[in-house]
Amino acid sequence: MADSKTTAADAVTLKREFKKILTEILSYGGESNDHGETGVLMKAIDEANRIIKSLREVEPETDILSPLPEKVDVPKEFKCTLSKKIMIEPVIIASGQTYEKRYITEWLKLERTCPISNQVLSHLSLTPNLLVDELITQWCLVNKFERPKSAEETVTELFTDGIDSLLQRISSPSSVADQAQAAAELRRQTKRFANVRTFLVSELPGSITRLLTPLSAVNLNLELQENLITTLFNLSIVEKNKRIIAENPLVIPLLTKSLKQGTSETRRNSAATLLSLSAIESNRLIIGNSETLKALIGLIGEGGLFTTEAASAVFNICSVSENREKAVSSGLIPVLTNKIKEGSNVAELLALLALLSTHNRGVKEMNDLGFISDLLSILRKPSCPVTHENAVVIVFNMCDRNRDRSGRLKVLSEEENQYGTFTKLAKQGSDRAVRKAEAILKWLKRHGTGKAPQRG
Repeated sequence: MADSKTTAADAVTLKREFKKILTEILSYGGESNDHGETGVLMKAIDEANRIIKSLREVEPETDILSPLPEKVDVPKEFKCTLSKKIMIEPVIIASGQTYEKRYITEWLKLERTCPISNQVLSHLSLTPNLLVDELITQWCLVNKFERPKSAEETVTELFTDGIDSLLQRISSPSSVADQAQAAAELRRQTKRFANVRTFLVSELPGSITRLLTPLSAVNLNLELQENLITTLFNLSIVEKNKRIIAENPLVIPLLTKSLKQGTSETRRNSAATLLSLSAIESNRLIIGNSETLKALIGLIGEGGLFTTEAASAVFNICSVSENREKAVSSGLIPVLTNKIKEGSNVAELLALLALLSTHNRGVKEMNDLGFISDLLSILRKPSCPVTHENAVVIVFNMCDRNRDRSGRLKVLSEEENQYGTFTKLAKQGSDRAVRKAEAILKWLKRHGTGKAPQRG
């Protein structure tokens, strides 16, 4: 048996040889169809096994690749570049690179490139890398390293490297150009990767404040503003982020400011963010202040790209009864009626008016604006059932909440006698529309101002 000095020297030599042969084996990637290369690879594998066996003989407790016996460092060749951990199920992708199966599977759901080489992959098939798997097994046995078992948990940390650094570059920039670049990159990553949206809010303390601090600047760069607001919108999509975002004292004032000034994309995405945040009831009271409502109403009045997001956000906010008074006081009724008269986004805006038609002041403003004639015109024309439903709901409420009901019924009677509008609706409308149309017909019959409902 060799003395201790000889054994130590042999172990060092064998470790050096093992590192060399391991690098050589991994360089083949695992997808070669060349018989000559395959033969060389098999010889290299045999040599690796011989070295491992020899190491066991000369140094049973050896750590093959670490110079510190008391600490076992996993060779970087055995770690997945995505997980940064020892591989459990190593697989080969089309580029010939090897990765942990769970992590590369998640990567390939979003990308068709190799994470290391950026090469576009010819296919997305995964091939078990039995060679690397065996080498890792042997290394773990020699080093008494407990290799983790396969797990089915969802990969959450993928793509999150560098997110904190991007936030740092945004909140404490080294230059304007670097800040803009970081903001654009964070916008891209929060759009593409769902786990980044979750990670940024839940795992990075003060992330929303750090993200939005630059928006408080006096001379705000419009492109930077657009990227940060859009990033906030991306974050708001996640259900469990909504409350955290809305309760941050910077968020609603800065969104309100961005509704009024910024690029078209900024203003639209500000409205979309408020729509997203208002999806949960507790946020509607937070958002429902008059300044925010006024800004959203202003967007509706401008029309175009802003209308759908702004109107939908106001609808959500006004589902809380105390916010309806604020919306009516902020001038919402004339804005909605004017846009409907123009034929702009009629379905969405009628739905919002139907909600507001339960508010007495809102009904009075509609009556004062003579909006009943526009509603009757809509009911006469062919349209989708929901549009007719909302229109007849508003007509019903305008009559029901009008002190001068007899005068209003006279108008409805003339409509029914000339066009049979409510009889038609009672026959072929939605369930709710039928109920409202039948109620109107009963009023007309009871007051003797119209004909009885037509049958058949």
